[in-house]
Amino acid sequence: MKIGLIGLPKSGKTTLFNLLTGSAVPTSRYDASRAELHTGMARVPDARVDRLSALFSPKKTTYATFEVVDLAGIEKGGRASLETKEFRNADALLHVVRGFEDEALGAADPRRDIVDLETELILSDLEVVDRRLERLEQSIKKRRVDAEVAEQAVLARVKTALESEAPLRAAGLTAEDAKVVRGFTFLSQKPILHCVNLDEKAVSDGPRVVERFGLAEIAGRTATRIGWVSAVIEAEVAQLAGEEQQAFLADLGLAEPAIHRVLRDCYALLGLISFFTTGDDEVRAWPVVPGTRAQDAAGSVHSDIARGFIRAEVNGYDELVEAGGDFAQLRAKGLLRLEGKDYVVRDGEVCHFRFNVAR
Repeated sequence: MKIGLIGLPKSGKTTLFNLLTGSAVPTSRYDASRAELHTGMARVPDARVDRLSALFSPKKTTYATFEVVDLAGIEKGGRASLETKEFRNADALLHVVRGFEDEALGAADPRRDIVDLETELILSDLEVVDRRLERLEQSIKKRRVDAEVAEQAVLARVKTALESEAPLRAAGLTAEDAKVVRGFTFLSQKPILHCVNLDEKAVSDGPRVVERFGLAEIAGRTATRIGWVSAVIEAEVAQLAGEEQQAFLADLGLAEPAIHRVLRDCYALLGLISFFTTGDDEVRAWPVVPGTRAQDAAGSVHSDIARGFIRAEVNGYDELVEAGGDFAQLRAKGLLRLEGKDYVVRDGEVCHFRFNVAR
């Protein structure tokens, strides 16, 4: 699964990309004309993984991850780079919004910047629709095909929504309409997290960012979230560890690095849940979408396990922690269940798969 990172120039977007992925992309040079695209993997903090790792002391601990694609800053009216295939294929968008004063750009106005960015997404989608409708009209004139006529009708409704300046995520498309337009990877249809990047002196205002900047209406939109971070502060936090980091966070009134919350918000925006596998070699969180069957979850671990799937041994995270990691105790209490291939895996469950590739 992939998050597309987007923002207007000088919003602190590349700094946030580095924090999310552990990358070191230079941020000193500001050039809105560059067409660079950066990619990296983000690791999702999960206290449950930490607890399981403490219980089993594995050789390796692996957190759930997702891919981040960072697009160069978008100037108002400069949406050509939005056509980049890697970016359009993102499953959701993370919009970094300037929440600090800038000498050249002036005071922060997150609401204005969110509206400007959403407008670029809508106009980009409208251009895609217009091009396709033009080709469909020509094709239908030559030979009328029912599938093309149906697509034309759906796109006409989509165009009406876009021309009313409504993002497609809020257009109320039916399941059938959504199926027809799925291949267009419309940007304004994707779930979006607007993350306000605050000045380091305003970190204490983070929990009140919606009220402070008048973002309540935006926060209430379909498939839309509002978050916050101070990338400058988080960059400092990332340089510290252990007690020194905890002391610094305490001085700021933060229980944990704010970037952890942003990562979890992105994970939720992608619609992902985690199941766990445990053992002496590795404790690992595996990202899957809700509704994933046990056999398909096994395929996340390895295709051979899915191919030779027999049963899944399943138990709850809380039950395992209470038993101190003792599976024998869970089995004796009837808390270690055997489930078939069609069992739907739930968030936080610990799964071990029985399989035989010779079958």
